[in-house]
Amino acid sequence: MSYPEPRYLGEKGEVNALFRGAGTPPDLVSPNGATHYVATHESTGGEFGLYKVDMGPKAPGPKTHFHRSISESFYVLSGEVSLYDGERWITGRQGDFLYVPVGGLHAFKNDSDDPVSMLLLFAPGAPREEYFERVAEFAQRGGEELREFQVRHDSYFI
Repeated sequence: MSYPEPRYLGEKGEVNALFRGAGTPPDLVSPNGATHYVATHESTGGEFGLYKVDMGPKAPGPKTHFHRSISESFYVLSGEVSLYDGERWITGRQGDFLYVPVGGLHAFKNDSDDPVSMLLLFAPGAPREEYFERVAEFAQRGGEELREFQVRHDSYFI
């Protein structure tokens, strides 16, 4: 096994780390929960996007879909979340992990009476913030405008 080709060719390293404290408030609050933009496409130079998603009790999530250009991974921090792996619904609990490669069918929702917290990792990074911030607005409109918004954000619903 080999490492990827070097991308940093300097000799002394750089001061370029990014720190986000645990007390940082959520970037997006909705009636069904909150989303923390832990590491965005912009802040990682497109390498990955990492988001902490807090879902309230009985919070719906996205229906079954896939992505053409990004993988998506789920890591459950607390609570129980329903994860669809393309074949069946699985109850994800604290410490459980689901990796969905590019093109993989998936969905998630909180069927429980308790809140859920999980990390979502997209690789490579993609500008998901607008999707999180505006998907509810476009869903209310529905139709072709919603479909175009979803496709622009690499989300193909079946």
